[in-house]
Amino acid sequence: MLSAVWQHVILNRFALHQWRQVSVIHQLLGFLRQWRQGSWLLQWADGIGLVLAAIIFALAPYVSTTLLGVLMLACGGFWVLLTLSDEAGEGLTPIHLVVVLYWGVIALATAVSPVKAAALQGLIKLTLNVVLFLLMARVMRRSSLRTALIAVYLLTSLIVSGYGLRQWFFGAEALATWVDPTSNLAGTTRVYSYLGNPNLLAGYLVPAVMLSAAALFAWPRWTPKLLAGVALVANSVCLVLTFSRGGWLAFVAGGGVMTMLLVQFWAIRFNAFWRRWALPTLVGASMVVLVMAVMAVAPLRDRVMSIFVGREDSSNNFRLNVWAAVMDMIRDRPLLGIGPGNDAFNAIYPFYQRPRYTALSAYSIFLEIAVEAGILGLAAFLWLMTVTLGQGWRAWLRLRETQAREAYWLMAAIATQAGMLIQGLVDTIWYRPQVSTLWWLMLAIVASYYVVKPRPLTWE
Repeated sequence: MLSAVWQHVILNRFALHQWRQVSVIHQLLGFLRQWRQGSWLLQWADGIGLVLAAIIFALAPYVSTTLLGVLMLACGGFWVLLTLSDEAGEGLTPIHLVVVLYWGVIALATAVSPVKAAALQGLIKLTLNVVLFLLMARVMRRSSLRTALIAVYLLTSLIVSGYGLRQWFFGAEALATWVDPTSNLAGTTRVYSYLGNPNLLAGYLVPAVMLSAAALFAWPRWTPKLLAGVALVANSVCLVLTFSRGGWLAFVAGGGVMTMLLVQFWAIRFNAFWRRWALPTLVGASMVVLVMAVMAVAPLRDRVMSIFVGREDSSNNFRLNVWAAVMDMIRDRPLLGIGPGNDAFNAIYPFYQRPRYTALSAYSIFLEIAVEAGILGLAAFLWLMTVTLGQGWRAWLRLRETQAREAYWLMAAIATQAGMLIQGLVDTIWYRPQVSTLWWLMLAIVASYYVVKPRPLTWE
């Protein structure tokens, strides 16, 4: 009974390919499919899509958000062209369905927003991220293109981490008050590389750490494996040197999920003893190393302990005051919120803020979604996460049976999502395109593993 309910929750029983086969719109657009079959350029459609997406990830740390928006718009236009000329049953997954539902709830929140013009800006930004996801999920159905897009991001992250490490060794000017001036860490350098903010850099590097760990096993030759090892060390060290507590929590959570998935993936090769004890042994050893590192390194210890001092830390106190104001905003508009985006938030928040605690966001992704789109928006987001986890787990089990190399990218995507959700508890860096595009990349990676199992059409 519970298994059947779970299958319905994650939409395993929903036949999207059948829906398109009987769709009137799909039948009316038959002339586009004929045109595409005769098009010389669109013979390389997926490759063109890869180039468009790769440009975004190669430029994201260095260029303006406006340029990134234009590039994402180009990705969306290209996806529309390809989708309208697709054959029935290609490319749609249960994740796509819930993404569209989530977008629909946000659009409804925009329509009823008290600041519609500001909310429309937020809806446009979300739409650009969604169409980028749609193109990436389509392109990465081919494993070679999936690997290529991930490689572009990892190479870019290596440059970003390299500059961050340079800041640590040679110093970097703090562009804001990132550390409580009364704490022991007042003079500590927090690296931010090209992204201008250490918390943002930490969020950018969480996927890089997980994917570079996956590349150690997914890339077949020793030279790429060596590059993956260098990227793993550089990205991990640079992430730690951001001194972002949310980033550290994401690092630990994502690393823990990655470790558990790897051990369970390899467990079918183990003998009976190690099948039972490999995971507890590895988790226990990791916790011991983590505790020893915190105890031995003073700056690390001070920063970790600041999580537990409550309002005595200025950053904690700031967030607690912002969260209190945000809860008041949610209580006043609980169903569909105030509308999406930081412009809508900035228009409404001043009426609720505590004195001297101005804020650009809710400093929690879950509170941010609740204040922007209400309970309906938060429920749609949680359902999206549930469907993604369910579909990812289903694909992981299938790949585990054959010990396929492609499973490592899937494990990294799932681990990254776990880490980013943990960081999202205390920060809203997802709203910056350098990180939001990575979140949708992880979602697209999971969606790209979906396999359609055709069933005959029935009209019962």
